[in-house]
Amino acid sequence: MVKYLLLLLMPALMHAQSLPEKLTASLNTLPSSVTVSLAVQSLADQTSFYHQADDRSPSASIIKLPVMVEAMEQVKAGTFALTEKHLLTEAEKAGGSGVLQTYAAGSPVTNLELVTLMITHSDNTATNILIHKLGKDAINRRIKALGLPQTQLNRIMMDTAAVRRGIENYVTAREMNTLLTAIYRQTIATPALCTQMLGILKQNTDTLTIPRLIPETGSAGPVAIAHKTGTLTYVRGDAGIVYARRPFVMSVLVRGTTTEKAEQIIGDLALHCFTYFDQP
Repeated sequence: MVKYLLLLLMPALMHAQSLPEKLTASLNTLPSSVTVSLAVQSLADQTSFYHQADDRSPSASIIKLPVMVEAMEQVKAGTFALTEKHLLTEAEKAGGSGVLQTYAAGSPVTNLELVTLMITHSDNTATNILIHKLGKDAINRRIKALGLPQTQLNRIMMDTAAVRRGIENYVTAREMNTLLTAIYRQTIATPALCTQMLGILKQNTDTLTIPRLIPETGSAGPVAIAHKTGTLTYVRGDAGIVYARRPFVMSVLVRGTTTEKAEQIIGDLALHCFTYFDQP
């Protein structure tokens, strides 16, 4: 009988614990060698949590988020057409993640395909082509204009020579939340282009981080997750919008541990947030 009563009371007890309490307790279990930058914000009310959220971190592929935003802003301005075709060259192919490196030279790809592959498959070849087309300086000007002073694109993908010289791309958890919130609120580019960006982000094939433990169906129905992940040997991150009963945005970057353990940490934190925000 006692066990049965505890099971009945468990949802209420979990909901009684505040989100900051949940997340703080989880972060306190981690070794001191692990660094976590975390920003969580409700998109339905004022609930939020920040832990080292303003620490500048190597971005890995999360920097591809502002690249996509600049592409859509240039679409709005009429200087970049999603329907325009690009003929892939052998010299443009980059290693690491992505599928374009397997395409034959001369293959036609539209700008929309480049943007989509950059997000859904974290395609480094697509990203580098887009950086060249859009302009690194233009991307960085957009980043600053959007009020993201610590985010910066400093090199193309897979530029190992630049990495050896200490040149990195950077983001913060709080600033990626700001960018995702702007897309969600449709305050950048156009409403239609924001909807298109969210649709692309929902197709991300990397499900080892924020989506790791979140059920496909929540208390209000199917749970969509619009997010962009990033992986380097020294950082694993994810920034996304989770469509729980009360939608929320979270960005998290983990350093000082293995990729696999970082994925577990992100998954655990995301589940805590989902459990809290999905309560009826």
